[in-house]
Amino acid sequence: MKHVLIIDFGGQYSHLIARRIRELEVYGEFVSHTIDTGNLLEYVRESYGVILSGGPASVWEGKHDDIIKLIIKEDKPILGICYGHQLLARALGGIVQRSHKPEFGPTTVFLKVRDRIFKGIPNSFIVWMSHNDAVIEPPPGAEVLAYSHGSPVAAMRYGIHYGIQWHPEVAHTSYGMKLLSNWLDIIGAPRVWKLDIVVDKIIEDIRGVIGDSIAVAAISGGIDSTTATLIAYKSIGSRLKPVIIDHGLHPQGEPVRSIKLLESIGLKPILVDASDMFIEALKGITDPEEKRRIFGKLYAEVLEEEALKLGAEYLVQGTIYPDIIESGGRPGASIIKTHHNVAGLPRNIRLKIVEPLKWFYKDEVRRIARKLGVPEEIIKRQPIPGPALAVRIEGEVTREKIDIVRRADAIVREEIENSGIQERLWQYFAILLNSKATGVKGDNRAYGYVVVVRAVISVDAMTASIARLQWDLLERIASRITSEIPQVTRVLYDITSKPPATIEWE
Repeated sequence: MKHVLIIDFGGQYSHLIARRIRELEVYGEFVSHTIDTGNLLEYVRESYGVILSGGPASVWEGKHDDIIKLIIKEDKPILGICYGHQLLARALGGIVQRSHKPEFGPTTVFLKVRDRIFKGIPNSFIVWMSHNDAVIEPPPGAEVLAYSHGSPVAAMRYGIHYGIQWHPEVAHTSYGMKLLSNWLDIIGAPRVWKLDIVVDKIIEDIRGVIGDSIAVAAISGGIDSTTATLIAYKSIGSRLKPVIIDHGLHPQGEPVRSIKLLESIGLKPILVDASDMFIEALKGITDPEEKRRIFGKLYAEVLEEEALKLGAEYLVQGTIYPDIIESGGRPGASIIKTHHNVAGLPRNIRLKIVEPLKWFYKDEVRRIARKLGVPEEIIKRQPIPGPALAVRIEGEVTREKIDIVRRADAIVREEIENSGIQERLWQYFAILLNSKATGVKGDNRAYGYVVVVRAVISVDAMTASIARLQWDLLERIASRITSEIPQVTRVLYDITSKPPATIEWE
């Protein structure tokens, strides 16, 4: 698929660039700077243009000199952002040094030249800066387009290449989307990433791939698997067999609630009870990555066995773009955590994998789901990790711990939903720690488990900020958990954003 290529140099806003490009109806492909040369060149050659992201490195280190030289050699339009701007300028012969006035946060930029990239943008405007270094002198032959008090070359043009010191992708930058839109016009990128058209094409492609064969769909009742299943159902109709695996690690009320919702939209899932198998397989396992791999392997085995009973050749999954990135599935990506439906699958699985949503971010999946008529209850349902409560139990998974965290999680959900703030939150749940703490219950010393409450705000799960819950709400949650679950003596609230943490505990 032809795209705008975003090369990530470790910047905290890099994923926002891809999302902004997609919002402008052009497909944005995201790869790490650690990608091997062969794959990099393939991505560059298939692109309309390349965006170099920000990052924590300094161009003085020379870490990415080879990458930028390769890209320039391919003669594709480049837009350098922040560190990417400095990298491009230095590679073309400009001078990058420590700025006499490092800029962080809101900064005024002044235009020197009314270039096409600034069409519809005023002569001075507020942008978001985050840099110590700056381009002090432009490359020979480059034109300085804008400056700020700490960046004499805040924007430049060198032939078909542009560089800007600020971050157009963040909401704090005025006219950021306008600038990106202008750049897309300049490079001639057609606005064809329209979700309804793309989904119609995916439906047609799946019909062509699966043909007259039977497929099973791994479905949990969450938005990703439900949407993927509906797309496949529109492709092949009754030859799609939705399967829900009861692994014994679902939150309270599941999977019964999911089955009822799925039946309301015409899907008739087959329920497979494999709870004893999963809990036995996880016995004695404490490493979170090992838990995910074991879960993924067993999940695939159970699905494969059911598929063979049904005569299926294909497996439809709700894998989305962040799953692939976090599991190291894109060339050059590092493994943050293994998703059971990506890296957790055994290589020798006999089913052919179909992933209708693998190019989409979560917010895009929600828009697709609405177009397909998925009930709002499913669309607004908070994400549940594939291994479910197994990764919300620190250390070994036991039946006692599953019961404790399930009950604690139900209390967290009930109190937050009763307070009416659930639609402002991305996720809210309970975690059971492996450690214990001393408490007092009924005038007697108690030594029990510690529960952590976590609630975050996010758009696409790539980054998340903490939810600042009211103290009275937190107090009610803590009081109920310690009162209604005898084994728990202490409740904590996690105030760590992503990054540095992940949303889930493990």
